[in-house]
This record gives sequence, C-alpha cells and structure tokens, in this order.
Amino acid sequence: MKRIAVVTTIYRYLSHAQHFADRFLVGYPKEGRWHRPDMKVVSLYVDQKPEGEQSEDRAREFSFSVYPTIAEALRCGGDKIAVDAVLLIGEHGEYPINEKSQVLYPRYEFFKECVKVFEADGRAIPIFNDKHLSYSFEKAKEMVDDGHRLGFGVLAGSSLPVTWRLPDVELPLECEVEEALMIGVGGSDPMDYHAMEAMQCMIERRKGGETGVAAVQLIDGEEVWKAGEDGRWSLELLEAALSRSDTPCGLTDEDGRTQDMISNGEIYRLVENPSAYFIEYYDGLKATLLMLNGAVRDYCFAAKLKNESVPVSTQFFLTPTPNVTYSACLIAKIEELFETGIAPYPAERTLLVSGTLESCLTSRLQGHVRLETPHLNVEYRAPAESQHARR
Repeated sequence: MKRIAVVTTIYRYLSHAQHFADRFLVGYPKEGRWHRPDMKVVSLYVDQKPEGEQSEDRAREFSFSVYPTIAEALRCGGDKIAVDAVLLIGEHGEYPINEKSQVLYPRYEFFKECVKVFEADGRAIPIFNDKHLSYSFEKAKEMVDDGHRLGFGVLAGSSLPVTWRLPDVELPLECEVEEALMIGVGGSDPMDYHAMEAMQCMIERRKGGETGVAAVQLIDGEEVWKAGEDGRWSLELLEAALSRSDTPCGLTDEDGRTQDMISNGEIYRLVENPSAYFIEYYDGLKATLLMLNGAVRDYCFAAKLKNESVPVSTQFFLTPTPNVTYSACLIAKIEELFETGIAPYPAERTLLVSGTLESCLTSRLQGHVRLETPHLNVEYRAPAESQHARR
C-alpha cells in the first residue's frame, strides 16, 4: 500500500485539500462503482489553521499525524523519507496578491522543501501539484526541471482537462487546427487558468505537437467586441462554443426561453466587462480565451479544423458542490502517478499554461500591449490516449 504525505496551505470545507485528500481517505466514484485507492494518507503538513479548519479532525478520524514542517511530514517524524508520494495542494488560504492579481500561493516553496528532502535522503518520489505550478514561469520551470533532474514524476494542473465532455469529443491526434476559442467565467488568475488549460489540452493534439507560445495579448471591455467584429477572433467559433453551454443567462433565466445570444444581442448586454486572451503559437496557430462573466456559467470550447465545414465544440462538464465529482476524475490520474511513478500527461502542459497566463496578466498590467514571449518555447507531445473521463 502506497503511503501519501499531504502538503497543503489549508484544509477546510470545500478547499482543494478537502476535495482531494478526502478521496484518498474514503474513496470516490469511478466508472460506476465506489473505488477505494490502495493508498493511505499517513502524514499532513498544513500552513494555515483558521477557525473551522479540518486537519486535526481528519487526523484523529483516519489515524494520521499532522507535522509542523514539510520535512517532518515526508519523514513521518523520523530521519529518512517514509512516504511514497506527495499530494501538494497550494490553493486557498490568506496569501498576498501582486499587482497582476495573482495570489502568491507558496506552491514553489512547498515543492522545493520536498526536493530538499529528496536530495538529502537520496530518494525522490512522485509529486502532484494542484493547478498552476507557480505564478512565476521561472519558478514553474525550475519545478519541472527538478523532476527531470532527480527522475521523479510530476503531475500538475486543472481538473477540467480530465472531466467529462458534452459531447464526448477529442481532437484527432495530428489534426490541423486552424483556429481555436474557449469561453470561461470567473475571476482573473484562479478561473482563467482553468479555462486556459482546458483549451490547451485540446489544441496540444494538433499536427507536429506543442511548439510553445510566441506572443500574447490581453484586452478588456468594449475592445473585446470590436476585436470580434474586426475578425481577430471568430464569431462562428463563439456561436459553436455557446451552443454547448447549459447555463445561458439573461432571458433564459427570466422565462426559460432558448436564445441565440449573439443574434439577439443578449451577450453584449449581460457581459459588463469581457476579457480576451490572445495566444499566438510558434507554429502559427492563434487561439482566444474569452472570459464572459454574466453570459454563461460553464466552460466550452470550439475549434475550426482544416477541411471540416462545421466547427468541433464541447462543454467541459462541472458537477455541482459539495461533491464536485469532476475532481474525482483528477484523483484517478493522481492515483496513476502515485502507483506507477509516471505522469499520465506531461507537466510541460501546465508549465506552458502557467507561463502563458502570467504573460497575459503582464500584458494587461502594461496597458494591454502585445508581448512577445520567447521564454515560452515549451515543446511537448500530447499523450496518444485520451485522458478525459468517458465512463
């Protein structure tokens, strides 16, 4: 039985630590049955313990120990590393926010504390890192490089790439993508990250594999709609993505009517401050993320493929709280990493998305300028097998 150390910022109701660690403690639904991982949480480090947090209660109920440092958690209070894998969740809690609206979660610092133990004890074990690797591309790259240097598996990122899709769509490997568009909702840094990685997991399957991002630009407000009118992003792809949404707002909320939100102009009325993230890849592909708060409540993707007259489109399905079973889809991938030591898809995806988002937020901070991004020359190949939930 694999022994797991949980390293987290906070362990409270509906935190990512609670969603993820609890599934290793009690199991989770998988492919129509209740699945209990052959793994045991044996130690926990938690950085913040506000009133109502759950770490001590969980430790008593499931007979594991809470340690005051990361090193002690990995060594279970002894002299040598005593676990087989690390579940690192640096999300939620009270942390500083920088001028780009990035929350400065200490994921990099937690990861490096683990690496110090690996180096000192002469043994490296797999790490799952929730969401961004870091708010800083430089730090994120060092984390991925550490995994390669010491030979341990690193898995990271969002749950959206592995949740169910409505309809069940996967782009053919080596397809030719002419343009891509993603729609999402939520705040800048936490939720645009989810949407961007969902888009990336689709377009990384294109011909030649991932080549990296050459330039980005982030614009806001009325300029977003003007850019659509000017053809900088595709109204056809927006229509295709919206057609997959189950949560159109406005008139649908008021009296249940179906609606073409573009033709009736409802989308322009509902979205008070749209944002467009323009991403230019080294191989020439152009992709756009539209954050449309007020128009819909879900995340949908559309792309134009060469020689296909109709865009391919899908919704990344998010189940409701408190169970959020889409996170169980990600737990299945983490379990695979912990069991085999090999990540089911490359951490370079998360590295590229982490850096792309950081650069987009820099574009906004600098007056919405277009920024060339030679440092984002991240190349990798998508796994041939689809990784999203299908059963």
